[in-house]
Amino acid sequence: MLVIRKREYLNELKKILSFISLDSANRARVFKKQLDLRVDNLSCFPYKYRKSLHHQNENVRDLIYKGYTIVYRINQKSESIEVIDIFKWVDK
Repeated sequence: MLVIRKREYLNELKKILSFISLDSANRARVFKKQLDLRVDNLSCFPYKYRKSLHHQNENVRDLIYKGYTIVYRINQKSESIEVIDIFKWVDK
């Protein structure tokens, strides 16, 4: 399956990485690298993570990483995974 990162996700991730880099640029790079590995692995195991608490659709899932929720949708027809959003639990 193809993993597609949507614009909203990329914009929010950019804000998060900017905030982390205020403390440590290296920590921001490590955070992004490890998060990218988890997101890329969704193509192998798309149903690995829990059904989303924020959506009623079974194909919308929540990947939790270091206190952040990464919301993604599994699209069986196009055989793709759309990474929709990322947020800290206190933000929503």
